[in-house]
Amino acid sequence: MKYAFSFLAVLALVLIAWLGSMIPGMQYLFGVAIPYLAILIFLGGFVYRVVQWAKSPVPFSIPTTCGQGKSLDFIKQDKLDCPTKTSEVVARMFLEIFAFRSLFRNTKSELHEGPKITYESSRWLWLAALLFHYSFLVIIIRHMRLFLNPVPQWLQFLDFLDAGAMLQVGAPLLYASDLAILAGILFLFGRRLVNRNVRYISLANDYFPLFLIFAIAATGILMRYFLRTDIDIINIKELLVGLVTLSPVINAEIGSIFYIHVFLVSALLIYFPFSKLMHMGGVFMSPTRNMANDSRAKRHINPWNDPSIKPHSYAGYEDEFREFMVDAGIPVEKELPPKKDEE
Repeated sequence: MKYAFSFLAVLALVLIAWLGSMIPGMQYLFGVAIPYLAILIFLGGFVYRVVQWAKSPVPFSIPTTCGQGKSLDFIKQDKLDCPTKTSEVVARMFLEIFAFRSLFRNTKSELHEGPKITYESSRWLWLAALLFHYSFLVIIIRHMRLFLNPVPQWLQFLDFLDAGAMLQVGAPLLYASDLAILAGILFLFGRRLVNRNVRYISLANDYFPLFLIFAIAATGILMRYFLRTDIDIINIKELLVGLVTLSPVINAEIGSIFYIHVFLVSALLIYFPFSKLMHMGGVFMSPTRNMANDSRAKRHINPWNDPSIKPHSYAGYEDEFREFMVDAGIPVEKELPPKKDEE
Protein backbone atom coordinates (compact mmCIF):
# COMPACT_ATOMS: atom_id res chain seq x y z
CA MET A 1 0.00 0.00 0.00
CA LYS A 2 2.88 2.36 0.70
CA TYR A 3 4.23 2.25 -2.84
CA ALA A 4 0.73 1.99 -4.35
CA PHE A 5 -0.24 5.27 -2.69
CA SER A 6 2.92 6.97 -4.00
CA PHE A 7 2.30 5.61 -7.51
CA LEU A 8 -1.30 6.87 -7.49
CA ALA A 9 -0.15 10.29 -6.28
CA VAL A 10 2.26 10.63 -9.21
CA LEU A 11 -0.38 9.33 -11.61
CA ALA A 12 -2.77 11.99 -10.28
CA LEU A 13 -0.17 14.68 -11.02
CA VAL A 14 0.17 13.39 -14.58
CA LEU A 15 -3.60 13.46 -15.09
CA ILE A 16 -3.91 16.97 -13.63
CA ALA A 17 -1.29 18.31 -16.03
CA TRP A 18 -2.69 16.40 -19.01
CA LEU A 19 -6.29 17.47 -18.52
CA GLY A 20 -5.39 20.99 -17.41
CA SER A 21 -3.16 21.67 -20.41
CA MET A 22 -6.02 20.78 -22.76
CA ILE A 23 -8.23 23.54 -21.36
CA PRO A 24 -7.88 26.78 -23.38
CA GLY A 25 -5.95 29.43 -21.46
CA MET A 26 -4.51 26.99 -18.89
CA GLN A 27 -1.24 26.55 -20.78
CA TYR A 28 0.08 29.75 -19.19
CA LEU A 29 -0.66 28.33 -15.73
CA PHE A 30 1.22 25.08 -16.34
CA GLY A 31 3.98 26.58 -18.47
CA VAL A 32 4.72 29.83 -16.63
CA ALA A 33 2.92 30.44 -13.31
CA ILE A 34 3.49 27.03 -11.68
CA PRO A 35 7.20 26.81 -12.69
CA TYR A 36 7.85 30.29 -11.24
CA LEU A 37 6.03 29.35 -8.02
CA ALA A 38 7.95 26.08 -7.79
CA ILE A 39 11.32 27.82 -8.16
CA LEU A 40 10.45 30.34 -5.44
CA ILE A 41 9.32 27.61 -3.03
CA PHE A 42 12.39 25.50 -3.81
CA LEU A 43 14.87 28.33 -3.24
CA GLY A 44 13.07 29.69 -0.18
CA GLY A 45 12.59 26.27 1.40
CA PHE A 46 16.14 25.16 0.64
CA VAL A 47 17.68 28.28 2.17
CA TYR A 48 15.36 28.11 5.19
CA ARG A 49 16.24 24.48 5.96
CA VAL A 50 19.99 25.06 5.60
CA VAL A 51 19.87 28.21 7.78
CA GLN A 52 17.90 26.35 10.47
CA TRP A 53 20.47 23.56 10.48
CA ALA A 54 23.33 26.06 10.60
CA LYS A 55 21.76 27.80 13.61
CA SER A 56 21.31 24.55 15.55
CA PRO A 57 23.88 24.31 18.35
CA VAL A 58 26.14 21.27 18.54
CA PRO A 59 26.58 20.52 22.26
CA PHE A 60 29.18 17.80 21.80
CA SER A 61 32.09 16.98 19.53
CA ILE A 62 30.62 14.02 17.62
CA PRO A 63 32.62 13.33 14.42
CA THR A 64 32.27 9.80 13.06
CA THR A 65 35.58 7.99 13.53
CA CYS A 66 36.49 4.76 11.76
CA GLY A 67 40.26 4.61 12.08
CA GLN A 68 43.29 5.49 14.15
CA GLY A 69 43.10 8.95 15.67
CA LYS A 70 46.03 11.29 16.13
CA SER A 71 48.21 10.02 18.94
CA LEU A 72 51.93 9.51 19.39
CA ASP A 73 54.23 10.45 16.54
CA PHE A 74 55.18 6.84 15.71
CA ILE A 75 51.51 5.77 15.41
CA LYS A 76 50.15 6.38 11.93
CA GLN A 77 46.97 8.47 11.89
CA ASP A 78 44.03 7.77 9.55
CA LYS A 79 43.62 11.33 8.29
CA LEU A 80 40.37 10.74 6.38
CA ASP A 81 38.50 8.80 9.03
CA CYS A 82 39.91 10.73 12.00
CA PRO A 83 40.66 14.22 10.66
CA THR A 84 42.17 16.74 13.04
CA LYS A 85 42.77 19.61 10.59
CA THR A 86 40.43 21.64 8.40
CA SER A 87 42.17 20.40 5.24
CA GLU A 88 41.59 16.79 6.31
CA VAL A 89 37.92 17.51 7.01
CA VAL A 90 37.57 19.12 3.56
CA ALA A 91 39.18 16.07 1.91
CA ARG A 92 36.83 13.76 3.80
CA MET A 93 33.77 15.84 2.84
CA PHE A 94 34.90 16.00 -0.79
CA LEU A 95 35.12 12.21 -1.09
CA GLU A 96 31.82 11.81 0.75
CA ILE A 97 29.95 14.25 -1.50
CA PHE A 98 31.46 13.37 -4.87
CA ALA A 99 32.29 9.66 -4.43
CA PHE A 100 29.92 8.47 -1.64
CA ARG A 101 32.94 7.08 0.21
CA SER A 102 31.07 5.89 3.31
CA LEU A 103 28.58 3.97 1.16
CA PHE A 104 31.44 2.40 -0.80
CA ARG A 105 33.04 1.16 2.44
CA ASN A 106 29.75 0.12 4.02
CA THR A 107 29.10 -3.50 4.95
CA LYS A 108 25.91 -5.20 6.05
CA SER A 109 25.64 -8.13 8.45
CA GLU A 110 23.05 -10.91 8.32
CA LEU A 111 22.31 -13.72 10.76
CA HIS A 112 21.64 -17.14 9.21
CA GLU A 113 20.83 -20.56 10.59
CA GLY A 114 23.58 -22.17 12.53
CA PRO A 115 23.78 -19.52 13.97
CA LYS A 116 26.06 -18.00 11.37
CA ILE A 117 26.72 -14.33 10.72
CA THR A 118 27.88 -13.06 7.36
CA TYR A 119 29.24 -9.69 6.23
CA GLU A 120 28.63 -8.39 2.73
CA SER A 121 29.58 -5.21 0.94
CA SER A 122 27.17 -2.63 -0.50
CA ARG A 123 29.08 -2.05 -3.72
CA TRP A 124 26.05 -2.58 -5.98
CA LEU A 125 24.07 -0.04 -3.97
CA TRP A 126 27.03 2.35 -4.18
CA LEU A 127 27.25 1.91 -7.96
CA ALA A 128 23.50 2.42 -8.45
CA ALA A 129 23.54 5.54 -6.26
CA LEU A 130 26.51 6.88 -8.20
CA LEU A 131 24.83 6.20 -11.54
CA PHE A 132 21.59 7.81 -10.43
CA HIS A 133 23.07 10.98 -8.94
CA TYR A 134 25.63 11.67 -11.66
CA SER A 135 23.22 10.95 -14.51
CA PHE A 136 20.71 13.27 -12.83
CA LEU A 137 23.41 15.96 -12.59
CA VAL A 138 24.41 15.53 -16.25
CA ILE A 139 20.76 15.75 -17.34
CA ILE A 140 20.22 18.95 -15.36
CA ILE A 141 23.36 20.55 -16.80
CA ARG A 142 22.50 19.32 -20.30
CA HIS A 143 19.06 20.95 -20.07
CA MET A 144 20.76 24.33 -19.71
CA ARG A 145 21.08 24.42 -23.49
CA LEU A 146 17.32 25.01 -23.63
CA PHE A 147 17.62 28.11 -21.44
CA LEU A 148 20.68 29.68 -23.08
CA ASN A 149 21.00 31.35 -26.43
CA PRO A 150 23.63 30.91 -27.79
CA VAL A 151 24.64 27.58 -26.21
CA PRO A 152 28.19 27.68 -24.73
CA GLN A 153 30.86 25.48 -26.29
CA TRP A 154 31.50 23.52 -23.08
CA LEU A 155 27.80 22.64 -22.87
CA GLN A 156 27.80 21.44 -26.48
CA PHE A 157 30.85 19.30 -25.69
CA LEU A 158 29.09 17.76 -22.66
CA ASP A 159 26.08 17.03 -24.84
CA PHE A 160 28.40 15.41 -27.39
CA LEU A 161 30.03 13.19 -24.75
CA ASP A 162 26.70 12.18 -23.22
CA ALA A 163 25.31 11.20 -26.59
CA GLY A 164 28.41 9.28 -27.62
CA ALA A 165 28.01 10.81 -31.06
CA MET A 166 31.08 9.06 -32.45
CA LEU A 167 29.42 5.66 -31.91
CA GLN A 168 25.84 6.65 -32.57
CA VAL A 169 24.00 5.58 -35.72
CA GLY A 170 20.68 7.24 -36.53
CA ALA A 171 18.78 10.09 -34.95
CA PRO A 172 17.95 11.33 -32.44
CA LEU A 173 21.16 10.61 -30.57
CA LEU A 174 20.74 8.31 -27.58
CA TYR A 175 21.95 9.84 -24.33
CA ALA A 176 23.83 7.56 -21.92
CA SER A 177 22.50 9.57 -18.95
CA ASP A 178 18.92 8.68 -19.93
CA LEU A 179 19.66 4.97 -19.67
CA ALA A 180 21.76 5.40 -16.52
CA ILE A 181 19.11 7.27 -14.56
CA LEU A 182 16.45 4.70 -15.44
CA ALA A 183 18.77 1.88 -14.38
CA GLY A 184 19.60 3.64 -11.13
CA ILE A 185 15.95 4.32 -10.27
CA LEU A 186 14.89 0.75 -11.06
CA PHE A 187 17.67 -0.67 -8.87
CA LEU A 188 16.84 1.61 -5.92
CA PHE A 189 13.13 0.82 -6.24
CA GLY A 190 13.72 -2.91 -6.67
CA ARG A 191 15.98 -2.97 -3.61
CA ARG A 192 13.16 -1.56 -1.49
CA LEU A 193 10.85 -4.32 -2.72
CA VAL A 194 13.22 -7.31 -2.65
CA ASN A 195 15.12 -6.62 0.57
CA ARG A 196 12.65 -7.33 3.37
CA ASN A 197 14.55 -5.26 5.93
CA VAL A 198 14.59 -2.20 3.68
CA ARG A 199 10.98 -2.83 2.66
CA TYR A 200 9.94 -2.90 6.32
CA ILE A 201 11.40 0.53 7.11
CA SER A 202 10.39 2.14 3.79
CA LEU A 203 7.60 4.70 3.95
CA ALA A 204 5.42 6.34 1.32
CA ASN A 205 7.75 9.33 1.26
CA ASP A 206 10.57 6.97 0.26
CA TYR A 207 8.70 5.65 -2.77
CA PHE A 208 7.13 8.94 -3.90
CA PRO A 209 10.33 10.68 -5.08
CA LEU A 210 11.40 7.52 -6.93
CA PHE A 211 8.10 7.37 -8.81
CA LEU A 212 8.17 11.12 -9.42
CA ILE A 213 11.73 11.17 -10.79
CA PHE A 214 10.99 8.09 -12.90
CA ALA A 215 7.92 9.86 -14.36
CA ILE A 216 10.02 12.95 -15.12
CA ALA A 217 12.66 10.85 -16.87
CA ALA A 218 10.03 8.82 -18.73
CA THR A 219 8.18 11.88 -20.05
CA GLY A 220 11.46 13.43 -21.11
CA ILE A 221 12.43 10.27 -22.99
CA LEU A 222 8.99 10.13 -24.61
CA MET A 223 9.38 13.70 -25.85
CA ARG A 224 12.84 13.10 -27.27
CA TYR A 225 12.53 9.68 -28.86
CA PHE A 226 8.86 8.86 -29.42
CA LEU A 227 6.63 11.96 -29.48
CA ARG A 228 8.84 14.41 -31.35
CA THR A 229 6.04 15.19 -33.80
CA ASP A 230 3.71 16.22 -30.95
CA ILE A 231 5.91 19.04 -29.67
CA ASP A 232 7.34 22.22 -31.14
CA ILE A 233 10.95 22.46 -29.98
CA ILE A 234 11.31 26.01 -31.33
CA ASN A 235 8.43 27.30 -29.21
CA ILE A 236 9.68 25.31 -26.21
CA LYS A 237 13.10 26.96 -26.54
CA GLU A 238 11.47 30.38 -26.85
CA LEU A 239 9.32 29.75 -23.77
CA LEU A 240 12.22 28.52 -21.62
CA VAL A 241 14.51 31.38 -22.64
CA GLY A 242 11.63 33.71 -21.82
CA LEU A 243 11.29 32.14 -18.36
CA VAL A 244 14.94 32.85 -17.62
CA THR A 245 14.73 36.43 -18.91
CA LEU A 246 11.42 37.02 -17.06
CA SER A 247 9.56 37.56 -20.33
CA PRO A 248 7.84 34.24 -21.03
CA VAL A 249 5.54 33.85 -24.00
CA ILE A 250 3.54 30.94 -25.42
CA ASN A 251 3.01 31.54 -29.13
CA ALA A 252 1.66 28.21 -30.33
CA GLU A 253 0.48 24.77 -29.31
CA ILE A 254 3.42 22.96 -27.74
CA GLY A 255 1.96 19.59 -26.74
CA SER A 256 0.49 18.11 -23.57
CA ILE A 257 3.51 15.90 -22.92
CA PHE A 258 5.66 19.01 -22.43
CA TYR A 259 3.28 20.46 -19.84
CA ILE A 260 3.14 17.12 -18.03
CA HIS A 261 6.95 17.04 -17.91
CA VAL A 262 7.21 20.62 -16.64
CA PHE A 263 4.45 20.09 -14.06
CA LEU A 264 6.21 17.00 -12.68
CA VAL A 265 9.51 18.90 -12.46
CA SER A 266 7.67 21.71 -10.64
CA ALA A 267 6.15 19.18 -8.23
CA LEU A 268 9.64 17.82 -7.51
CA LEU A 269 10.98 21.32 -6.83
CA ILE A 270 8.12 22.07 -4.43
CA TYR A 271 8.48 18.73 -2.67
CA PHE A 272 12.27 18.86 -2.44
CA PRO A 273 12.89 21.21 0.54
CA PHE A 274 10.40 19.38 2.75
CA SER A 275 11.56 15.83 2.05
CA LYS A 276 14.47 13.48 2.59
CA LEU A 277 15.91 14.77 -0.68
CA MET A 278 17.29 17.64 1.39
CA HIS A 279 20.23 15.39 2.20
CA MET A 280 21.79 17.29 -0.72
CA GLY A 281 22.13 20.32 1.54
CA GLY A 282 22.10 18.49 4.86
CA VAL A 283 25.34 16.61 4.19
CA PHE A 284 27.24 19.89 4.53
CA MET A 285 25.57 20.57 7.90
CA SER A 286 26.19 17.14 9.43
CA PRO A 287 28.42 17.49 12.53
CA THR A 288 29.41 13.83 12.25
CA ARG A 289 31.14 14.72 8.98
CA ASN A 290 32.13 18.38 9.17
CA MET A 291 33.79 18.35 12.61
CA ALA A 292 37.41 17.54 13.30
CA ASN A 293 38.31 14.76 15.72
CA ASP A 294 40.36 17.04 17.97
CA SER A 295 38.51 16.82 21.28
CA ARG A 296 41.76 15.84 23.03
CA ALA A 297 43.62 18.88 21.70
CA LYS A 298 40.84 21.49 21.89
CA ARG A 299 37.98 22.01 24.27
CA HIS A 300 34.58 21.95 22.59
CA ILE A 301 32.42 24.66 24.16
CA ASN A 302 28.75 23.76 24.38
CA PRO A 303 26.88 26.67 22.69
CA TRP A 304 23.82 25.87 24.79
CA ASN A 305 25.64 26.85 27.99
CA ASP A 306 24.17 30.03 29.46
CA PRO A 307 27.05 32.26 30.63
CA SER A 308 24.97 33.34 33.63
CA ILE A 309 24.89 29.75 34.91
CA LYS A 310 27.98 28.99 36.96
CA PRO A 311 29.58 25.54 36.88
CA HIS A 312 28.30 23.25 39.62
CA SER A 313 31.04 20.92 40.83
CA TYR A 314 30.33 17.60 42.44
CA ALA A 315 31.62 18.91 45.75
CA GLY A 316 29.14 21.77 45.59
CA TYR A 317 26.37 19.38 44.53
CA GLU A 318 27.10 17.13 47.51
CA ASP A 319 27.19 20.07 49.91
CA GLU A 320 23.72 21.05 48.69
CA PHE A 321 22.11 17.62 48.74
CA ARG A 322 24.25 15.65 51.25
CA GLU A 323 21.45 15.17 53.76
CA PHE A 324 19.08 13.80 51.12
CA MET A 325 21.82 11.55 49.70
CA VAL A 326 22.51 10.04 53.13
CA ASP A 327 18.79 9.44 53.71
CA ALA A 328 18.61 7.69 50.32
CA GLY A 329 21.64 5.52 51.12
CA ILE A 330 23.88 7.16 48.50
CA PRO A 331 27.55 7.19 49.55
CA VAL A 332 29.04 10.63 50.17
CA GLU A 333 32.61 11.84 50.36
CA LYS A 334 32.01 13.90 53.49
CA GLU A 335 29.96 12.80 56.47
CA LEU A 336 27.11 14.87 57.78
CA PRO A 337 28.05 17.16 60.67
CA PRO A 338 26.67 15.98 64.01
CA LYS A 339 23.32 17.44 65.04
CA LYS A 340 23.07 19.68 68.13
CA ASP A 341 20.95 17.23 70.17
CA GLU A 342 23.55 14.51 69.49
CA GLU A 343 26.28 16.78 70.85
